[in-house]
Amino acid sequence: MKACFASPAARFTLAGLTLLLLQTSCLAHAGDMEGSDESSWGLGLIGMAKNKPYRDFDNKAELLPMVTYENRWVRVFGPGVDFKLGKTGQFSYALTASYADDGYDSSDSSFLSGMSDRKSSAWLGAKVNWDAGLAKLSASWSGDASSNSQGQKLRLGIERRFSAGDWSWKPYAAATWLDKKYVDYYYGVTAAEATARRHAYQGSATVNGELGIGLDYRLAPGQTVFFDVNATVYGSGIKDSPLVDQSVTPGIRAGYLYRF
Repeated sequence: MKACFASPAARFTLAGLTLLLLQTSCLAHAGDMEGSDESSWGLGLIGMAKNKPYRDFDNKAELLPMVTYENRWVRVFGPGVDFKLGKTGQFSYALTASYADDGYDSSDSSFLSGMSDRKSSAWLGAKVNWDAGLAKLSASWSGDASSNSQGQKLRLGIERRFSAGDWSWKPYAAATWLDKKYVDYYYGVTAAEATARRHAYQGSATVNGELGIGLDYRLAPGQTVFFDVNATVYGSGIKDSPLVDQSVTPGIRAGYLYRF
């Protein structure tokens, strides 16, 4: 794994987008604020491993700045923003905008040499959360607003938080449906890209699974350190791609957040 703590300006700009917040879980571990009417913002740092299932992929470890913000109408939660639409009983609703670093450059792996680069995208969608008491459930849909893959995602998730003094931990699980266009763009191989080692492949819709647990500790009022470990299990539409040699990839994130 290659460490990447010093980055040129272009990478830092992308990092800022990618970490304006991080795929839901990191902020949740730093303290749930769903439904808060008060304005709150925070600054911090987060370190994470960037793992993808591609053959011989140049995995990296990155240390990035983190900014969080929430008020009655909006929630900045990483590579994304929720625009709150209100509540009905135990249900809350939001429109979403996010950035997903799903793409790759052909230089990221020797096996990808000769492939056209796949671009990462901005996504627009909507979600609903249900606080069922014993657990929180969520459902979200999003579409590729950048028209790179022209794909769609549908994610169903469940989580529950436990606390003991200054410690909190939260196990979670999710299933994400990815349509054919998404899978074909990021994991397909066109006839022009095929070689003796890399056969042509047309992706099909698939479902990925995710399991994880987050742990956080309150150092002092407004100060939190957090750690998250998870695993993504890929569906057959991705596992069957000649570009992929892993059926499961681990994820690790850790950081510090000061909330004002």
